[in-house]
Amino acid sequence: MGRFHTAVCTTLLLTAFLLPPDPANGQAAAEESDQPISIEANRMVSQENKNSVVFIGKVDARQGTLTIKSDEMTVFYTEKKGETPQGQQQSGQPTNQVEKLICTGNVKISQGDWLGAGERMDYFAKERKAVLSGNARAWQGQNMVSGKSIVYYLDEKRSVVEPDTGGNNRVRAIIHPESKKKP
Repeated sequence: MGRFHTAVCTTLLLTAFLLPPDPANGQAAAEESDQPISIEANRMVSQENKNSVVFIGKVDARQGTLTIKSDEMTVFYTEKKGETPQGQQQSGQPTNQVEKLICTGNVKISQGDWLGAGERMDYFAKERKAVLSGNARAWQGQNMVSGKSIVYYLDEKRSVVEPDTGGNNRVRAIIHPESKKKP
């Protein structure tokens, strides 16, 4: 279809990706979802026959405190007929709902004071879960953890680190105690 249709579809699917699944996720999540969505990349390719959109080159996606950066981001979506992303009835127009994202190359995801990095990130929209892999690392303040993969649950602000299978088969963490010295 035309550029206008692609732009509308992209806006709808990215809105679905960044919005929390329901309003019961708390006031902070609701406030976050009211923020405008901004995505920049060097190039965008819509693949309607594959239900996906690919953003290529210095991808930067933001909404509120959530930021995702990567070399490439592929957004996979399903088409739902008769509903908008907020569940309101619409006159037979199809809408898009994101199933997952795959980000590759220099991936960074941050939310508040949590930062994750890796060579790949798979994001599952239904669970609002990000899985970092390929030299996966995460920081909260000065504290750092690394492993084969890091699973981050956005709504729960919780992460699980799986051990690196090479070498000693363990996770690594560096924790800085709070300084007792007062400036």
